[in-house]
Amino acid sequence: MARATREAAAPRSSPVRERILAVADERFYAEGIRAVSADRLIAAAGVSKVTFYRHFPSKDDLVLAYLDGRVALERHALEQLRRQAGDACGTLLAIARAIADMSCSPGFRGCPFINAAAEYADPAHPTRRAVAAHRAWFATFLQELLREMAIPDRAAVAEQLIILRDGGMVRGYLDADPTARTDAIIRAGRAVIDGARVPAGS
Repeated sequence: MARATREAAAPRSSPVRERILAVADERFYAEGIRAVSADRLIAAAGVSKVTFYRHFPSKDDLVLAYLDGRVALERHALEQLRRQAGDACGTLLAIARAIADMSCSPGFRGCPFINAAAEYADPAHPTRRAVAAHRAWFATFLQELLREMAIPDRAAVAEQLIILRDGGMVRGYLDADPTARTDAIIRAGRAVIDGARVPAGS
């Protein structure tokens, strides 16, 4: 409900608003949300304070718009991988490869949602709620794939795959070999899924 209210109150997209958002997206991801002041964004976007605050009445409004943009990109990418792969197993493999590719791309700084959540200690803060909502969507996305594969206890298995996804993002800082990273993610994912297929007590 809060998200719907925010979207209803948000101004329509305009070139100026998109320019501010583009600058915020680049700076927030590269430097951290709290490290980048509104004044720096105003200067980088080449707008007046009046114009900036007309589009984003507070920095929190801008942060939520930034996360909304990242959510849209990630969901589109995942749905595209699903369409291209054609089946659930192929989609999971494509996701693993995409994580490895992303984590060795120039300027990679990890998961933007985890990074944002780390900057806001209060779980009730709108930023944390936005991150939680997207992660819940991703869990549901994975559970749908697992259902197609007839995997039991899909919620628990999806949670384990999310942990692997998060770890794969972190490993991107530490391992310069994308091939080894891809293989490790795929092997770990297969172990989780194969383990879920084994009947209890076997």
